[in-house]
Amino acid sequence: MRIVIALGGNALLERGEKPDAAIQRRHVGRAARSLALLATDHQLIVCHGNGPQVGLLAHQSETDPQLSLPYPLDVLGAQTQGMIGYWLVQELANAGVPRPVVALVNQTVVDADDPAFAAPTKFIGAGYSQEQAEEAATRYGWTMAVDGDRWRQVVPSPEPLRVVEEETIRTLVDRDVVVVCGGGGGAPVTEDRIGRLTGVAAVVDKDMTAAQLALALGADRLLVLTDVPAIMRGYGTPRAEPIRAIDAGRLAEMPFPDGSMGPKVDACVWFAQTSGHPAAVGALADAVEVLAGHAGTTITPGLPTLVTHRQRQE
Repeated sequence: MRIVIALGGNALLERGEKPDAAIQRRHVGRAARSLALLATDHQLIVCHGNGPQVGLLAHQSETDPQLSLPYPLDVLGAQTQGMIGYWLVQELANAGVPRPVVALVNQTVVDADDPAFAAPTKFIGAGYSQEQAEEAATRYGWTMAVDGDRWRQVVPSPEPLRVVEEETIRTLVDRDVVVVCGGGGGAPVTEDRIGRLTGVAAVVDKDMTAAQLALALGADRLLVLTDVPAIMRGYGTPRAEPIRAIDAGRLAEMPFPDGSMGPKVDACVWFAQTSGHPAAVGALADAVEVLAGHAGTTITPGLPTLVTHRQRQE
């Protein structure tokens, strides 16, 4: 099968961990060993998150006295594609993937008028106490929001329209190359009437970019692999329980938090209902079982009642 995998940034750096290179390399190696089991029998396109990493770079850029202005988010996103892509390519090969593996720094076209620019929801960077968050908001002009028991920076997350390098990715996959792309959702760009591209200050959700690529490339499956074992019914309540299988239409009607499970659900619903193929959400360590439907949450196509997470919240 042709499988697009959306690999969560938090699966590469767990909450509370220092963002040291050695720690992230250890997580990438673990991820690669799980993905290598799929690469033996299937064509893989791997998209990865970058929330913790791009937030770290944003903080470094904001506080660097050598810079007149901090680097813009699209540039920082491209930097994380190179860093994480390099680690993944190397560790996938070390894990025994039996075919070539390449990483692409790619661009993702978004709408300059997307309402997400006026309502930031995408969490990036480390967690802060409320006092630290208020100080960061004042010092750096960041928008901060509660994420669990901590505060984190939130940035605009416009919906992806297309991946500029889609045909290059298709050519590589058709030749049985494992492709790492769509890192951090891809560097966000807008396109004018004559086709000129310009970077914008945002972080595209990598799950939505993965779904867009999966549809464009005719994928048989979309797997969202993260640090949770399944989509939970009643999340955050004493009666929370994992959902093992659900129709996409029913899932689309359920509420999920912005910036975390909401976009994952959106991506899976969009892919399943548009393609007619299943999607799944599950733990990275259970990748083979998630594909087989023995772990995680499997989302079946159901009826075409496309409702986005943003629309559910309005």
